[in-house]
Amino acid sequence: MKILGVDPGVISTGYGLIQHDAYGNKLLEVGTINPKADDYIYRRIFKVYKNLNDIVTQYKPDVMVLEKIYSHHRHPMSAHLLGHVRGVICLLSVQKNIKLEERSVKRIRKSITGNGGATKEQTKRMVAHILDIKADKLSNDASDALALALGYTRIKSKVQ
Repeated sequence: MKILGVDPGVISTGYGLIQHDAYGNKLLEVGTINPKADDYIYRRIFKVYKNLNDIVTQYKPDVMVLEKIYSHHRHPMSAHLLGHVRGVICLLSVQKNIKLEERSVKRIRKSITGNGGATKEQTKRMVAHILDIKADKLSNDASDALALALGYTRIKSKVQ
């Protein structure tokens, strides 16, 4: 099973694709999409869509795991803009007939580190350990995306 984790953002969107099978997890692709900060919002959203579409077309994942939206009541505009990015990701999953799952950050971090309140850095180190890669090579957004993909496999295996 191929699982694509996506940590959406207007400034930076992380993605991480793993192959999960009886032998474990293998990293297939990881990265960060960074639209130009001075671009119009519709151009930023299109860049996220285009890049993820290219990855999905090449690797044909079975599942896409998207981070559930969290926003603070003091920053409603952030949630509004993030909703646009999430919208094109949801559209892509429907267009490509990919199962879409949403997971909360706390649930994913608990499945990866054993602690739902783990920091981004703790999560990154554990993701790197699980996949046998160097933590310093991962952006926080890419690490979070890989955590989503890995967490999906762990949560799913506990349910079955």
